[in-house]
Amino acid sequence: MAVLKTLYKPLGLLISVAGGIAAGAIFTRVWTLVTGQDDAPEATDQHRGWREVLAAAGVQGAVFGVVKATLDRGGAAGFRKVTGIWPGK
Repeated sequence: MAVLKTLYKPLGLLISVAGGIAAGAIFTRVWTLVTGQDDAPEATDQHRGWREVLAAAGVQGAVFGVVKATLDRGGAAGFRKVTGIWPGK
């Protein structure tokens, strides 16, 4: 059982990387749909206001959090379906 849980670690890492890529693409699409701008402001962009920078950060955090939780949970559930073992602690 411990061996199977250990085997999940590289799979979980791949899922996390894929999640980061997916979340970035989803955030870009959401930001463009909401604001009509292709690029979200960076915190150090002196031409963007606090409200816009913080709104972008909040939306980005929410998107990344939801995508990460969805993929982590789905990966764990899929692993259990295949192996019969939940990979968590």
